[in-house]
Amino acid sequence: MLNPKLNKKYGALFSAKSRYYIITGGRGSGKSYAVTVFLTLLTMTQGVRVLFTRFTMVSAHLSIIPEFLEKIGVLGYDSIFSINKAEVVNESTKSDILFRGIKTSSGNQTASLKSLQGINCWCLDEAEELIDENIFDTIDLSIREKSVQNRIILILNPVTKEHWIYRKFFESRGVQEGFNGTKDDVCYIHSTYLDNKQNLSKSFLDRIYGLKNNNPKKYFHKILGGWLDKAEGVVFDNWTIGEFNPDNLQTSCGMDFGFSIDPDSLTEVAIDKKKMKIYLKEHIYRNGLKSHELAEIILKKVENKLIIADSAEPRLIEDLRYLGVNIKPVKKGTIESGVTRMQDYQLVVTAESTNIAKELNNYVYSDKGSKLYVDNWNHAIDGVRYNVIYHLDNPNLGKYFVQ
Repeated sequence: MLNPKLNKKYGALFSAKSRYYIITGGRGSGKSYAVTVFLTLLTMTQGVRVLFTRFTMVSAHLSIIPEFLEKIGVLGYDSIFSINKAEVVNESTKSDILFRGIKTSSGNQTASLKSLQGINCWCLDEAEELIDENIFDTIDLSIREKSVQNRIILILNPVTKEHWIYRKFFESRGVQEGFNGTKDDVCYIHSTYLDNKQNLSKSFLDRIYGLKNNNPKKYFHKILGGWLDKAEGVVFDNWTIGEFNPDNLQTSCGMDFGFSIDPDSLTEVAIDKKKMKIYLKEHIYRNGLKSHELAEIILKKVENKLIIADSAEPRLIEDLRYLGVNIKPVKKGTIESGVTRMQDYQLVVTAESTNIAKELNNYVYSDKGSKLYVDNWNHAIDGVRYNVIYHLDNPNLGKYFVQ
């Protein structure tokens, strides 16, 4: 019998014999709770080894493992589990759950993940953050234990229909969004707060109702978990996922400043005029950094590379210079001039640069046929634009300009 707090739609997790489980839903749907309970109960069987991943996972013992401990407590199994920084072990069966990030501070660790021994269940949380389908395929192919059911569980908040998950598991299979059931070797579970209202507070429900009245589009996407069509009037459709700077060109960086609401963004840029390509690699996309913290991260990530930054923050630029950062402002010109320059090239974005990819999918014109832009989804893009303007509008910049 299911835990009484569990949304009933998740019964398919326990009963289906599929390889793939695609779990979609909006906020308050209970999907994370359900999967955590399921994985905990799964370890009550001998021979189970779960790999639980997010694209980025920092300090699992501070973030993910406490969530599992809470569910273990609810189920009354505290005494039979042991915990360390990156693993939960069921001592009665020796089945375990390993916690890993696909992206680490040292880079992509797909190779080390696929080499883990004995994994028969791979759970990818926040799966929408993984934008490189090849990474998924590589790990998927490594889950092949004999004589047991192998499971691949994807938990996600739907994004745009351009995402490979939509194309691979919905569009190519003729499955409608919101479908609950099994088709071929895929079990689909979609739920919303409407299936889980008994477990939600009045204040949470009141916020949802307010959003429903004031912003129906956001309500559809964030709360009902609906897939979005590709942003209408998207500014950049000239980008792809690929390797950063394969020809080892001279690189520099572009930076846009934020603080509390908007993030500081730092992107490494390589411009290849012959091939008409601009290579982009995300290094920083964070809120709330103080000057000395920002300088420390910059120096660690890109050392003494030249950074072209927003000229609207001269004091911050001087602070960073004082702290050893090689940074200078750009004369920005019009937004249109920089955007046009970027549209003339193919933009090649690394698979790890998830925030740049999100921005490129969502940065739009304010209306069709205009050259006005909605001032949103453009923090990393602005930093890249500063860099491109600096280099392409100044053809005699010596070693920092890539011929």
